[in-house]
Amino acid sequence: MKIDELSTLEISFNRLIETLLNKKTDNEHFTIKLHSERSQFTRFNHAKVRQTGCVADGWIELNLMQDQRNSFRQFPFTGNWETDWQAAYNAFKELREELPYLPADQYLVLPSGTNTSRETHSGKLLAAEAVVQTVLEQVAELDFAGIYAGGLVIQGYGDSSGQKHLFATDTFTLDYSIFTTSGQAVKGTFAGSDWDSTAYTAKISDAKRQIELLSHSRKELPRGNYKTYFAPSAVSDLLMMLSWGGVSEADIQQGNSALAAICRQEKQLSRLFNLKENFQRGLVPRFNEWGEMAAPEIPIIQKGMLVNTLVNSRTAKEYDKNANGANGNESLRAPELSMGNLAFEEILPSLDTGLYVSNLHYLNWSDRPTGRITGMTRYACFWVEKGEIIAPIENLRFDDSLYRFWGENLIDFTNFQEFIPEVGTYESRQLGGSMVPGMLVEDFTYTL
Repeated sequence: MKIDELSTLEISFNRLIETLLNKKTDNEHFTIKLHSERSQFTRFNHAKVRQTGCVADGWIELNLMQDQRNSFRQFPFTGNWETDWQAAYNAFKELREELPYLPADQYLVLPSGTNTSRETHSGKLLAAEAVVQTVLEQVAELDFAGIYAGGLVIQGYGDSSGQKHLFATDTFTLDYSIFTTSGQAVKGTFAGSDWDSTAYTAKISDAKRQIELLSHSRKELPRGNYKTYFAPSAVSDLLMMLSWGGVSEADIQQGNSALAAICRQEKQLSRLFNLKENFQRGLVPRFNEWGEMAAPEIPIIQKGMLVNTLVNSRTAKEYDKNANGANGNESLRAPELSMGNLAFEEILPSLDTGLYVSNLHYLNWSDRPTGRITGMTRYACFWVEKGEIIAPIENLRFDDSLYRFWGENLIDFTNFQEFIPEVGTYESRQLGGSMVPGMLVEDFTYTL
């Protein structure tokens, strides 16, 4: 999207907010949220284009509140004032008629404050006509499948108290798998705001080396406990489980959190474990559904101890806590896990004999109160002996507690991090991702 197109959308969005302010009554409150994108999507299969095209999309979510009742409508947003205002006004009238029939919500959060922000990030993405050639020239001889999604994403917020925010960023993600003739695969992601051909070539070269290793006969391992190295992608999957019954204050209060034992000071994680929300990279907006701004950095776990939970205003109101700008789900939005001391060239020698796990699959809580997570290995996972990769493994199911693999059994994190992007495209392109190192763990439990 060009600057003038962004300006047109912003002007129309701001005008919508001002007009709604004039239309509302004194005891009505509203929030209005914008999502818009101009994205190039290209799907690949067998190193050929399966589908390609550009998507221009936008929608508004209008939430109206009165007498502790609220409801919302969602409708398309085009940037054309006449079209957008008619849709907004129709939604506004429908909500007014609907509210008296809805139950009251004692923990309803009304708009407050005067926060404003405007944050834009320009990138250097591939031109739409260059995507296919640039992506495929490195993988033409391989069974390559995946999806490239790139372009500008805009998120906006306004409300009846005068808060107003706009966030716009140029990003791309390439989510891909490369398959062998026997059906095994190497999976990878490549993402950012500036396309780096050298970095992409290095990514694919590493995948090709793993493809060669996958040509060896697969090794079946009995269930048991094995020393394991988890690559950053696998660490990211484990970390994001904390967004589901982990770092949420509501989950703590309701007894649903896997970290409750830390809150009760019964357990702690390794002193090597340091987790924070880091919004300074500009990958996601700092504002939440109520227009509240999170701090640029929020420490969550320091030296194995929980120092902050994620608290939104609704939870704060219900449990008499202080909100810290968390979203409605109190989930991680910009997580960063600190590095350790394990250098890349030391990974295999330090592992010595055990498992090298590149990716995980089907993660779930098997016993949340004790922090037990179950899942499976998937894609390019190997058996290592005396610091040398010997063979790919058959998929294994694991079941272990985060108090073990991030606690007494954590040996070290790597001294480098990797950005693992969100690649979801349901309804709209998802922003952000996690910045994580790899990790080496003793005695990880595989059940079958």
